[in-house]
Amino acid sequence: MRQFMRWLALVALVVCAPAFAQPYPNHPVRIVVPFAAGSATDIIARIVAEDLRATLGQPFIVENKPGASAQIGAELVAQSPPDGYTLFVTTNTSHSANPFLFKKINYDPVKDFTPVANIMRIPVIVVVDPKLPVKTLPELVAYAKANPGQVSFGYGNSIGQVVGASFAKRTGLDVITVPYKSTPQAITDVVSGQVSYAVSDMASGQSFVNSGRVRALAVSSKKRSALMPDLPAMSETPGLDGFEVIAWVAMFAPAKTPKDIVDKLNAIVRKALDKPEVKEKIASFAAEPAPSSPEELGEFVKDQLASWGKSIKEAGIQPE
Repeated sequence: MRQFMRWLALVALVVCAPAFAQPYPNHPVRIVVPFAAGSATDIIARIVAEDLRATLGQPFIVENKPGASAQIGAELVAQSPPDGYTLFVTTNTSHSANPFLFKKINYDPVKDFTPVANIMRIPVIVVVDPKLPVKTLPELVAYAKANPGQVSFGYGNSIGQVVGASFAKRTGLDVITVPYKSTPQAITDVVSGQVSYAVSDMASGQSFVNSGRVRALAVSSKKRSALMPDLPAMSETPGLDGFEVIAWVAMFAPAKTPKDIVDKLNAIVRKALDKPEVKEKIASFAAEPAPSSPEELGEFVKDQLASWGKSIKEAGIQPE
């Protein structure tokens, strides 16, 4: 009986050997996106997924898991096997903001994920009602200080909240904060004069700026954006030296995913981001490609956590 069992085990090993020898991937891969279909993150995830499919010969299926400020998707991926068959295309929401905007989250953005590749950055801009006597960010500061408690600020997402609150705190402004369910709603109320200014991702605000319905004053990064090179960085304003809170999109895998798999995925993503048609699509979001190595993304995530944490604490935003 014992000899028969050994024989059976040997047969099983021989039969299964080809499966173990197959290169990654040998069956479909899912890419979890923690936002709804049609969002910029979802669209770029599908573009990258198509390149991965075409190169590696297996389906890369995007699964939308929206909700709880990207926490549902993040938890799902963090708890998935580290075998390369579950990937995560996410943003600063899950990996920079949530640790400081919530008292408790059920994942660690550094320890529970393996960085794969940075994908793109989305500039964030301050826009103002063009009817106001304000043409620069320092002029907005002066106007708000001359009218304490009368100037209002609108935002429609976490980055708008953090940038706006940190800006007001560091420049000593007494402004009325008006939260919205979405950024376009906030900008629409700037156009109509219901709020004085808003903080918007460039994708939501660029058409309003180009049409003259709002005036862009600054971008929330240390350096000017190549998309709007004439627009000053917020860090150029006195009192805002070194200011930077940016939106970004990147790909991750569960912690301990093998390095050879990560490197293979990274090479394909970086090649995809260099294609003219992909660059053109990213530009249509008013975003900029941001290819990186896995190691560079890992350091970037740590830097962003420190930056967002500092801005949120400085702004006095209390976690929920």
